[in-house]
Amino acid sequence: MAENIDDITIDYEEDGILVVKELDKEILTRGGWTTILFRYQEWDRKTEDYGPEKYAIRRYRKMHGEFRQQSKFVISNQDQARKIIDTLAKWLDESERGE
Repeated sequence: MAENIDDITIDYEEDGILVVKELDKEILTRGGWTTILFRYQEWDRKTEDYGPEKYAIRRYRKMHGEFRQQSKFVISNQDQARKIIDTLAKWLDESERGE
């Protein structure tokens, strides 16, 4: 586990293969509880290549000097990501208009 928020990654290696490859991340909140949005790809053993981009929101809690994952939500494809974006944009517009 990481001691510093900036060092948190979802890169995961197994048997010498980078099974989960982090492409990017955005730290959404910092502090004792932190939220990070990741963009990543998973290794497909059948095709021996990385699959499509996926996205995950993960929450970490600092305990005993280290950040430990507490929860996660995986956005499994671009269509689902687009629906989340569109819905949040609609809700924010409604909120700003006072609806």
